[in-house]
Formats: sequence, structure tokens, C-alpha cells
Amino acid sequence: MIDVLEKTPAKTRYSDSELQEFKEIIFKKIKINEDERDEALRELQNTSDQRASVQEGGSLTSEKESLSTIASRATTFINQLKAALVRIENKTYGICRKSNVLIPKERLMAVPHTTLTMEEKVREN
Repeated sequence: MIDVLEKTPAKTRYSDSELQEFKEIIFKKIKINEDERDEALRELQNTSDQRASVQEGGSLTSEKESLSTIASRATTFINQLKAALVRIENKTYGICRKSNVLIPKERLMAVPHTTLTMEEKVREN
């Protein structure tokens, strides 16, 4: 007699408690990045307020560009994290937008704003 193994259906979404766990991680990352962005913007404002000599102009411009880049990247990341919060509310968080399979929890813990499994990310590049 052959034993028939019952297949359990593949998990199609994360549970509400798992989504809550991801939400907390995302809120912490938003806070960290908002602080980083705000600090860069404060420093940028302070740099703009300084009167630099002609000799210091090049390094001041470089510093301003660097601070502007930091602020811009933080803002972009914050927006991606906020989009992830919307997906949590819609209960679509953690579902790959290309393959429609569940993204492994380990990947979401490392990259909470991702919308792709690692396999799809590699194919995309």
C-alpha cells in the first residue's frame, strides 16, 4: 500500500502577527532614516549659512553635495518604507510582484522594502 502524503497548501501571505512584526521593523528604520535626513538637512543649512573664503569654496561645495545626496537617499528610502507599510495594510506585503510567491522572511528582515524574491531580483539585473 502506498502512503499518500497530504500536501499542505503553500503559504500565500504572512499572518497578521508577522505583518505586525515587519511593521515594527519598518517604523524603526523610518525613524532612523528621518533622523539621518534631518541631520543632513540641518548641516546643509548650516553650511549654506557659513561665509566661506574663496579658498574653501571647493570643499564647501563638495560637502554640500554630499549632504544633499545623503538627504535625498534617506528620503527615497523613507518613501520606499512607507510604501511597504501600505502593502502591510493591504495584506500584500511580502508577496513578490513578479512571481507572486512569498518572499522569504529572512530577506524581508534584511530588506524590508523589497518587492522581489532574490531570484527575481537577480533576473531583473
